[in-house]
Amino acid sequence: MSLGMMGMCRAVALLAILVAWREKACEALDPSSGEADKSPQAEGDSWDVLHRNRRSWVWNQFFVLEEYTGNEPPPHVCSLHSDVDKGDGKVKYVLSGEGATSIFTIDENTGDIHATKRLDREAQAYYTLQAQAVDRITNIPVEPKSEFVVKVQDINDNEPKFLDGPYLAGVPEMSPLGTMVVQVAATDADDPTYGNSARVVYSIIHGQPYFSVEPKTGVIRTALPNMDRETRDQYVLVIQAKDMVGQMGGLSGTTSVTVTLTDVNDNPPRFPHKNYQYTVAESLPVQSVVARIKAADADIGSNAEMDYRIMDGDGPGQFNITTDEDTQDGVILLLRPLDFETKSSFSLRIEATNRHIDSSFLSLGPFSDTTSVKVTVEDVNEPPVFSAPFSRMVVSEDARVGTSIGRVSAHDPDNSNSAIRYSIDRNTDLERFFNVDALSGIISTAKPLDREANSVHNLTIFAIESQDPTQIGRGIALVTVLDINDNAPVFAIDYETLLCENSMPGQVIQTISAVDRDEPLSGHRFYFSLAAPVASNLNFTLRDNKDNTASILTKRGGFRRREQPVYRLPVLIVDSGTPALSSTNTLSVRVCECDSDGVALSCGAIAYTATGLSTGALMAILGCIITLLVMVLLIVMMRRRRKEPLILDEERDIRENIVRYDDEGGGEEDTEAFDMVTLRNLNVMRDPNVRRDVTPDTPTFFHYPPAAARPSYKTLPDNVVFREFIWDRLKDADVDPSAPPYDSLQTYAFEGSGSVAESLSSLESLSTDSDQNYDYLSNWGPRFKKLADLYGNSEGASIFS
Repeated sequence: MSLGMMGMCRAVALLAILVAWREKACEALDPSSGEADKSPQAEGDSWDVLHRNRRSWVWNQFFVLEEYTGNEPPPHVCSLHSDVDKGDGKVKYVLSGEGATSIFTIDENTGDIHATKRLDREAQAYYTLQAQAVDRITNIPVEPKSEFVVKVQDINDNEPKFLDGPYLAGVPEMSPLGTMVVQVAATDADDPTYGNSARVVYSIIHGQPYFSVEPKTGVIRTALPNMDRETRDQYVLVIQAKDMVGQMGGLSGTTSVTVTLTDVNDNPPRFPHKNYQYTVAESLPVQSVVARIKAADADIGSNAEMDYRIMDGDGPGQFNITTDEDTQDGVILLLRPLDFETKSSFSLRIEATNRHIDSSFLSLGPFSDTTSVKVTVEDVNEPPVFSAPFSRMVVSEDARVGTSIGRVSAHDPDNSNSAIRYSIDRNTDLERFFNVDALSGIISTAKPLDREANSVHNLTIFAIESQDPTQIGRGIALVTVLDINDNAPVFAIDYETLLCENSMPGQVIQTISAVDRDEPLSGHRFYFSLAAPVASNLNFTLRDNKDNTASILTKRGGFRRREQPVYRLPVLIVDSGTPALSSTNTLSVRVCECDSDGVALSCGAIAYTATGLSTGALMAILGCIITLLVMVLLIVMMRRRRKEPLILDEERDIRENIVRYDDEGGGEEDTEAFDMVTLRNLNVMRDPNVRRDVTPDTPTFFHYPPAAARPSYKTLPDNVVFREFIWDRLKDADVDPSAPPYDSLQTYAFEGSGSVAESLSSLESLSTDSDQNYDYLSNWGPRFKKLADLYGNSEGASIFS
């Protein structure tokens, strides 16, 4: 017999035992069955000794199979019976508690309990109910209320589930056989305490032969040794969990496990080529990249990191190699300038070594590799090179023009050895103090020098190849100008010396010092004294303090401003140069009236009061009088030139003045305001032969021609009449002496011939010869209503006859 059949038999036998036990328990509730008397307490004499009353209810735990789907009536849970019930229908059974009346029902006559709905153990595994027997008529309990439990019996209706799936896991490559990868776990909602419904076993559906899973624990392990990440780095496994201990008929669930092989350092670096060759120009700057090489490593991350070094080669110290951390390239750098004429090629031997070596894989070979690199230097036309890029020169500031102060030298580093010509960058010698000999490189002075103006000259010297002027070398010549004693000392500041009238003899009134633009090596030393003309004066004396300062003292007291407000004291200052230079500086001493504390109150000359006016005062008064007269004359002239506008009413119109100064006109007359009255009263009828101009200041002697002398415009053609009218008006303005620059308004109101309506004059209409019919005026609208009334019928015409 197979294991599956044996398991099914055991389950059926267990179910039969439980059903028989439940019926046995229910029958025990019936006192007529006599089973209650067969209890252990009924055997022997212990019953009489304890005088214990027999229980009326006997309870056990009852079971109901979940998910019942049979076509028979609802499953019978149990039958309750009380020994008080004599079968005469006086006792009624009542059920209460969890699910009473909704899930469980009781026959109130027989006490049979049935389940009316399908039960789900996973939703609720137990129901606690209370049963009671009451009198049917009075509803008075005949038995105390008792409680019992109905347990929902489990069936296998839930498949295992992987709540944490799908899984991601990693295991190092080259791991030994049986290395743990990850543990999976499935849960089954069925009852783990009953049967095998929740007993799960694991199996691998997809992923052999690389991995295996332990059936009971769900631990996934490697099934092959030495799996190589560089060959395949990821595997997807399908794991199954099946309940009923994996037997037939059990439910199952699956999940996926993605296993990634993590990298280990099991691959040494290898150069793709054993020899490399590069060509660089000899003009390549220092610290430039000469070449980049790379050793291949199948590993990734830190396992692929490597260090490069130059093992040996000709030209030590010429190159260096570093690792580019982003690409793991070996970067060869130039440390010193190249010179094709000195050495035209270099050979290097370079080694690449893994930075992190795993001792477990040393048997796979050395984790380093070497290669050879040849660097060929390419010749280029280089600019001249100075033998000393920085030259220091000195010259005295009194050197004569043309004095040689030094020499610069440069050569062509190429094999051609071209001749060199020298010149000065004039941007560094704007005032052209120096010259350089184009062939010899000798630098000489071109102008007198002044150390006090510029003590150091920083010259840039050009060295140019004669064969190729584009090749220019640059050198620096620093020229220092040496000092000579060519500046006399002077006062350090402009002193303002005040002397009180009440000063005492021997009082210091000023301490003076001096400055000198020269800078002797031993420092300045100044000597002070009074100039010879005043050396023996009776007012002041000078004391040299021997520290480059001097004090001015009074010889007497009783100075008076009235007598002399200012004293001028010449001071001689001599320096210690060779030859010594001196200068005389005048110190002004002003006599002041001071208070008791020596604070000056007023200084200088005293202003005296005079009985008469001085010449200056008279001139000032005369100037004021002349200014007033000129202003009065200007006001009178402006009032005379003011023009009165043509005002038609008594009230003066409010006008806006527009003044322009940017066109040629009649001088000051152009600033006169324009009279707006004329424009505001265009509807005032005037003589059409009189011009509506602003009244001129001077009378006009022009007389307009009489009307009879003017042409009759009605006799002219329609295309000429208006033009002739305009020309006539223009001639009137041209010959008028009062015409502009005065503002003028010319009116060209003229009604010519050719009107569509012709003449509407009432004078012509009243002629007896007229047979014109004006009935059409009534069709011209409201504006011609009055005319239509006057001329539109014979009655209207008779009014004016």
